[in-house]
Amino acid sequence: MFRSTALLTCTFFVIAYGQQIGTLLAENHPPLTWQECTSSGCTTQSSSVVLDGNWRYLHQTSSSTNCYEGNTWDTVLCPDPTTCANNCALDGADYQGTYGVTTNGDSLTLKFVTTSQQKNVGSRLYLMAPGSKTEYQTFKLVNQEFSFDVDVSQLPCGLNGALYFSQMDADGGMARFSTNKAGAQYGTGYCDSQCPHDIKFIDGLANIVDWTPSTNNPNTGTGNTGSCCAEMDVWEANSMSAAVTPHPCTVTEQTACTGSTCSSPNSTAGVCDQAGCDFNSFRLGDTTFYGPGQTVDTTKPFTVVTQFVSSNNQSTGTLSAIRRLYVQNGKVIQNSETNIPGITATNEIDATFCEQQKVAFGDTDTFDSKGGLSGMGKAMSAGMVLVLSLWDDYAVNMLWLDSDFPTNGGTKPGVARGSCAVSSGVPATVEAQSPNAQVIYSNIKFGAIGTTFTA
Repeated sequence: MFRSTALLTCTFFVIAYGQQIGTLLAENHPPLTWQECTSSGCTTQSSSVVLDGNWRYLHQTSSSTNCYEGNTWDTVLCPDPTTCANNCALDGADYQGTYGVTTNGDSLTLKFVTTSQQKNVGSRLYLMAPGSKTEYQTFKLVNQEFSFDVDVSQLPCGLNGALYFSQMDADGGMARFSTNKAGAQYGTGYCDSQCPHDIKFIDGLANIVDWTPSTNNPNTGTGNTGSCCAEMDVWEANSMSAAVTPHPCTVTEQTACTGSTCSSPNSTAGVCDQAGCDFNSFRLGDTTFYGPGQTVDTTKPFTVVTQFVSSNNQSTGTLSAIRRLYVQNGKVIQNSETNIPGITATNEIDATFCEQQKVAFGDTDTFDSKGGLSGMGKAMSAGMVLVLSLWDDYAVNMLWLDSDFPTNGGTKPGVARGSCAVSSGVPATVEAQSPNAQVIYSNIKFGAIGTTFTA
């Protein structure tokens, strides 16, 4: 997830964060089925999804008084991180009415703007283990294949329907951090390769030290602590552009960071690779592959297949390549080929591609310095949590995904990432003009390579 200078993982307006469990509204996870596949066929798994804790109503344990309102903390309830964690409770979520989240069998719909008593923008959810209310499903991806259907037809420039994996604790951090009483049941423990500082509770403690309210978002801010872990962006996309991006880290689990231990854009400092090694067809020279009416026609649903190839064709091997293909209208569509001077023509992510891409685009190679594909594979082998989200970007308007970025880069290779205007993606504009935008994820399958799709 490449958000240069971005610390805001998503945008939200329903004021909510915390680590105790509230009792004002019962938490009922929306059911969602998926399939686990072998050469003998696929078996349906009955799971559910849970809303991230950062979106939830956070209030005093003994009343409905907000612990956080606007973009500031209540200094009486939250004078320090530990007291705040003891005083404040996360409550249950009205998934459809407040957050625009609905499920139907194997299908999950995320609405962009939902207005009830308050305005909510976007959402981030996690897949729960089958039959569990307290554990996230973890996936070990090396030598495996992951596929899903997606409808991005209603996602304009500036939005990102992102499906990805994060090396979060399966229990949301409850076992490691005694002040976290809510855990995975209430969507706690988020981390990613950006080491986000906008997470309100990290390691079971309120992130209130040096809290700085956002200057362009009245509901968000950042603390001095970030939450880091490896991230595998299987899918970051709207109807105009798409990218698949591994982001390794040198830490081996969700890890808090402060100061120079946190990652920063285009820097080899810190523990995580923010930029990643991305495969964006438009950026890599094929400007007619993905979009409305193009080879992958985003006006219609399609299947996204990602294969995580190992060095020995077994799960014990190291991750050696990430392959992408699509299925639409009963036809298998191979990924686009690169067409950039200095990059050997390929349609997959491997070590050679990543090294050549960094040189061709003049980018700092933080990918290799933070572990490369091998490091990414280690995180996959340990197990990663599935994240499903929809968000807009208050930092750089999603230009890194679907327009020219940086905007002063001219015609330099790698600058053009999509056909959206450099003036597009401003959150206030997108929220006003496209409140009914949505993404639909469905038909999630996981299993041996070659078993999750047919054509």
